[in-house]
Amino acid sequence: MQIKNFVLVSALLITGTISCKKNDPNPNAEINSEAWEYAKDIYLWNTQLPSGFNPSGYSDPNAVMEAIRKYSNEPGFSDPVDRWSFGIKKSEWDDLSSGISGDLGLNIFFRSDNDLRVSYVEPASPAGAAGIQRGWRIISINNNSSISSDDASINRIVNAIFSSASATIGFKRPDNTETTITLTAATYQEQPVYLDSIYTVAGKKAGYLVYNSFLGKPDDIKSIFSAVFSKFSNQAINDLIVDLRYNGGGYVELQNELANYLVPASGNNGVMLKEEFNDNYKSHFDTTIHYSKKGDLNLDRIFFITTKNTASASELLINSLKPYMDVKQVGRASHGKAVGYFEIPVGDWYVFPVSFRTVNKNEEGNYFNGLQPDAIVNDGLDKDWGDVNEDCLASALHYIGYGSFSNIAGRRQEDIQTENKNNIFSRRLFKGTVEKTRRNPR
Repeated sequence: MQIKNFVLVSALLITGTISCKKNDPNPNAEINSEAWEYAKDIYLWNTQLPSGFNPSGYSDPNAVMEAIRKYSNEPGFSDPVDRWSFGIKKSEWDDLSSGISGDLGLNIFFRSDNDLRVSYVEPASPAGAAGIQRGWRIISINNNSSISSDDASINRIVNAIFSSASATIGFKRPDNTETTITLTAATYQEQPVYLDSIYTVAGKKAGYLVYNSFLGKPDDIKSIFSAVFSKFSNQAINDLIVDLRYNGGGYVELQNELANYLVPASGNNGVMLKEEFNDNYKSHFDTTIHYSKKGDLNLDRIFFITTKNTASASELLINSLKPYMDVKQVGRASHGKAVGYFEIPVGDWYVFPVSFRTVNKNEEGNYFNGLQPDAIVNDGLDKDWGDVNEDCLASALHYIGYGSFSNIAGRRQEDIQTENKNNIFSRRLFKGTVEKTRRNPR
């Protein structure tokens, strides 16, 4: 492909026109073709893309991006590794990337086959305003008390919770009292920092940060980081637990900010991460980012709580700190997204073909099977954030106090089945590492 001119300014912009037949019956044929041309040029695995690919045979740019995923073979992996290239309408991305949602404001997961729990609630959402909390059990939806993980029930649950203008939900609280609440969907600003607290265990102070997304308004989130880490430093914490169990990633800029607070002083100016592009762009866009230490926190050990929903920028954070700290991971293996992308405008869409991989100081990356935990612990869906009896938090605190993890779980067949069902709920959650760095034209 010949590129006349291009520049990355919060995205990759490539000028040029793509001609399509005027009588093509697919209204998205032209932007599909444009999306395909970008993929052939910037896709990390572009040399694997077939020459006979017909983009006009797909419904929209998102379908084109999903179609190229199968051409992403990596040494050591039997299946294609790309599960993330996608397209989205510009208006939808503008809301998503800035942390604006328009729904009921709660997410859900099965604790077991017939035990559906609130996994988290957005504080500013209708559910947050109603006082609903993580750990509440859902016992009915729209007067239907049949709650199970069979396909028909899940489809009904998904439609009611995530796609309806309103829903009436019956809950059982942890004290076994019941309540029924009708929620009406509304627009609200997400607040990704859910909790910051400090615990004392065996005479040691442990900080705890629940951080749910690297998307949102960067300046606002940076201000929150500053306040949180000033608190941790002033209280002279000995250890820190960062809870990323539902954090699907977001902007590299915010990952960098958080990493700079977490890295010990000895890591200042060291390599944080490297972004590596395909051969078309390696000499122009390959980037090495160095640590620039922030705050006074100076720990030599850190704990991360992860699940299958810990993805991308969250995994990047963990991997980037490993060369500099004793990193302990509690929960389940993470999602496995060791790559990132840019927003590329095509018509009224953005497309996100995977465009670069990330590695740490030691050239470690390609964790497409996820980052593996030091202790396999179940997500304590029956407890609210910060409850010291919640399985994952309790396990990390036990290690801090007594040198060993608690609540170690086996990998039972029913756990795998429940996780597979919960994947249906988590498909709607963004998982990505998005770079917005300004770059010079070639």
